[in-house]
Amino acid sequence: MAAYIEPIRFALLAFPFIAFLFTLPYIFHQYHKYGSVLLLRVAIVYSFILYLTCIYFLVILPLPSIEAVKNLTTEWVQLVPFAFIRDFVLESSFIWNDPSTYLEVIKEPYFYQAFYNILLTIPFGIYLRYYFNCSFKKTFFFTFLLTLFFELTQLSGLYGIYPRPYRLFDVDDLFLNTLGGMIGYGITPIFSHFLPKREKLDALSYMKGKKISIFRRGMAVWIDLFLVSLVTVLFAMIGVDNLFLQYVFSIIIIFIIVPIIRGGYTYGKKWMNIKIVTKDGEKPNWYQYFIRYGVLYLFLLPVPYYFIFLISLFNYLSGNSRIVLWLFISGFMLLAFIMFFHFFITLFTKKLFWYERISATKNMSTIEVEECEES
Repeated sequence: MAAYIEPIRFALLAFPFIAFLFTLPYIFHQYHKYGSVLLLRVAIVYSFILYLTCIYFLVILPLPSIEAVKNLTTEWVQLVPFAFIRDFVLESSFIWNDPSTYLEVIKEPYFYQAFYNILLTIPFGIYLRYYFNCSFKKTFFFTFLLTLFFELTQLSGLYGIYPRPYRLFDVDDLFLNTLGGMIGYGITPIFSHFLPKREKLDALSYMKGKKISIFRRGMAVWIDLFLVSLVTVLFAMIGVDNLFLQYVFSIIIIFIIVPIIRGGYTYGKKWMNIKIVTKDGEKPNWYQYFIRYGVLYLFLLPVPYYFIFLISLFNYLSGNSRIVLWLFISGFMLLAFIMFFHFFITLFTKKLFWYERISATKNMSTIEVEECEES
């Protein structure tokens, strides 16, 4: 039993790192498809990732030393179908007409290795049928591919790390693992009875996606600002030397010209199914994009740059001119502070941001709620 517990411990240690790498792409996909991230769906998907991590480590661990593997003389492959039945009959203490041997044989490797191979992929079949809506044929196919991947991993010596396989490629494992997946497929209704159906999860996600969360808007902004950085680099490559001009041109292209051309969508908003409209839900005029994003990205975001530039002017002024400049800087920073403060206050309310109010625009979700049939 310890041989099975130790790999699971490693899987639990590795899971947070694997989940971290998976999280951002998963969030982008969920917002793109549904417009929301449903917690129950997250729990199901991440439990599936944890399960796959556990069975992978069960297949490859414990890892022997390379020196020990070099000295192995055992066979690499076992290609005789159903050899496990022959071994069980001939080598185990099982006697069919002696019930006293039934419990004893459970403790012997000829039984529990075959049993665990079946048990290993039963959850896989359940996940495929319940969450991924796979048919019987698809479940059979994907389960077979999974176990073939495991067997080839062993046959390759863990992808060439070892000079030869340290575990046996066994054709019976292909059969038993695939059988486990099909058993999982068959018993899925027992488990799905206690969980909402996949169609219900989708319907809840679409309904939730009709509202635009702050995090969803933030994902759209992240995509657009990433594109801004790429366009900035492009301007630098074609000879625009001034960093501030690179930034300004990039903002105008990504946040103003693109939504004007694409009818209210920046690239980030399009991916997140968000559209810029007027307060009445109509298509904005071109100047409304300038007001909305010009104030936000050309005035507020570069405030530190403007402050440093204005402070540098003190070296060229004297007397009353410095006093005027200081008053201007004070007023400028006060205005910026008020805008920043109002921005963060609005994050916790359902009101429009100040730049949306002065531009008379708002965000609208373009997620279409799909009807699902109750079954």
